[in-house]
Amino acid sequence: MAEPQAQQVTYNFSGKNVLLVGGTTGIGRATALAFARAGANLYVAGLGAQHGKSLGDEVKAVGKTEYAFLEVDVRKADAMEALHEKAFARFGRIDIAFNNAGMSSRAAPVQDVSEADFYQLIDVNLKGIFLGMKFQVPHMIAKGGGAIVNTSSLFGVMGYATTAVYCASKWGVIGLTNSVALEVAKKNIRVNAIAPGSVMTPLLTDMFGSPQSARDTVLPVIPMGRISDPSEIAQLVLFLSSDAASFITGQAVVIDGGGFVAGADQL
Repeated sequence: MAEPQAQQVTYNFSGKNVLLVGGTTGIGRATALAFARAGANLYVAGLGAQHGKSLGDEVKAVGKTEYAFLEVDVRKADAMEALHEKAFARFGRIDIAFNNAGMSSRAAPVQDVSEADFYQLIDVNLKGIFLGMKFQVPHMIAKGGGAIVNTSSLFGVMGYATTAVYCASKWGVIGLTNSVALEVAKKNIRVNAIAPGSVMTPLLTDMFGSPQSARDTVLPVIPMGRISDPSEIAQLVLFLSSDAASFITGQAVVIDGGGFVAGADQL
């Protein structure tokens, strides 16, 4: 089935400052470009200085916004603290934070997952988002509010055989999101998560070995019959970050072409 272009809703984030952690590839990169088109200033963190530079070139081509990039390992508290201090100093105020850094692992039964692989997944997918919010929340409280969006997964709301630790890390993201949303609900800060299903990104192909293997595995269980494009997920992030979502907090919004509704019995 043909994969249609995502319809682009027009948002206006002029004058808003966005911190995007995990922005060099896939969903993060598409979201950075969507924010740039909407007029937001961007402070992007991720791995790969060359990716950061090329993203900066693309941002400049689509919008007249400020852009800064810092290469950061989200597993390291001191590096994450420094990132936030630099972002706060650069823009004075961070209005929106998108905590998107994540990784996948090759599918394998739990008994074949090493302890090192376990900790790497938890450190990147869960600890990285914890560290992001740890530094974002005090800043937003001091500045009068803001919006935070965290990246979970369809596998954060349902189990999937051979991805047990990945699922655990993404379920944890939703627990963090729900709890922090309650902590700051009266502080004019909204905290939500996105739970994407299959998106054609390096993360998906790494999990299943190749683009074709990913298609062969997931297409049969997606009712809409296609894998999503990162630009479609970006539109959800912008919505949750915008005033249009002013009464939405503590939610994990599934965006998966109907897979969750169809049920785990298909998997």
